[in-house]
Amino acid sequence: MALLLASGELCVCEITEALQLPQSTVSRHLSNLKNAGWLDDRREGVWIYYKLRDDGASSGVLKPLAAVLEEYLPVLPAVAADITRLGVVTARKPRCG
Repeated sequence: MALLLASGELCVCEITEALQLPQSTVSRHLSNLKNAGWLDDRREGVWIYYKLRDDGASSGVLKPLAAVLEEYLPVLPAVAADITRLGVVTARKPRCG
């Protein structure tokens, strides 16, 4: 999930569709990543948007780990497929709703 967010802010519905997972599963994982200090969120109406934190909170071990994940995970077929689906999902307008 964090790798998908490396491309920018995403709505839960976009992540759910890209990963082909239930909304409850995606929300639980996003909540865990937020509680670990990796993500920020904002509410827009009924939609919640997540993005990677960029305020220095990802320093220490998180920043180097994120760099490793961004470099090595996309070569895995399942991750590459998720990234491809995300591109299709985010190309649609309107994004959510």
